[in-house]
Amino acid sequence: MILETCYLTDEEIVKCCQAAEKAGADFVKTSTGFAILKDQDGKLLPNGATVHAVELMRKTVGDRLGVKASGGVHNWEEACAMVKAGASRIGASAGVQIVS
Repeated sequence: MILETCYLTDEEIVKCCQAAEKAGADFVKTSTGFAILKDQDGKLLPNGATVHAVELMRKTVGDRLGVKASGGVHNWEEACAMVKAGASRIGASAGVQIVS
């Protein structure tokens, strides 16, 4: 199940993860990476995976489901931070850059 976590509160992320598990999902995913989120001044805000969202999702689903961090993972350090937070998969268009 793909959640657009940038639009959700922590409570909503937890409820969505619980619903995904109840529905029989194998994974919960942080985002499509295509959400558009802006602050009050029109500046684009992060719209992909965050360490906080991954940690919250992992805490909610435990080891029963996979957690995929997707969107906004651009380099090795960010990928490692997502894995440390509990991601079991990384979705990134920058795969070559990450492993280089």
